[in-house]
Amino acid sequence: MALTSLEKLVEDFARHVEAQTAAIWRGDAKTGNRHAERCLAAFDKLCAHGNAGRDALSALFTHPNMDVRTSAAAFLLRYRTAEAKAILEDAAKGEGLVAFAAAQTLRRWEEGSWALDPAEDAAGQSESPRQAPPGKRSRPRTERVAAATDRRRGSKRDKPGG
Repeated sequence: MALTSLEKLVEDFARHVEAQTAAIWRGDAKTGNRHAERCLAAFDKLCAHGNAGRDALSALFTHPNMDVRTSAAAFLLRYRTAEAKAILEDAAKGEGLVAFAAAQTLRRWEEGSWALDPAEDAAGQSESPRQAPPGKRSRPRTERVAAATDRRRGSKRDKPGG
């Protein structure tokens, strides 16, 4: 029996989550990052199918590998909130990297900074990701120099009797 395109994408997602975890445990960040990118690409392709793609990914909520279950739950928190939270809360009770990641995901969800699968706007288009304010290094050099001179450090010579 041939897999549908959605089933193949779900399979790819799970395979790359497992491969990323294995690479992390080996200390192979380069390979781990490559698998993370492929996992994200599979998720993006699933989301391109709309809620049908998200429903397909929710099949991983019963996957035998806890890391795969929690990864799927993390990505589907907005779409399947109750089920995803239950999976993440269960995982967070444990120990190790998966438990830590699950707890952090729940924390980000509660504080409102979670954004793995943004809601769609009224036109059915995904919200554009919010950009962070420019950091210190992204400001033009002239602004950085001016800001630095305003914060001049004092010395002993600046103090009376120093």
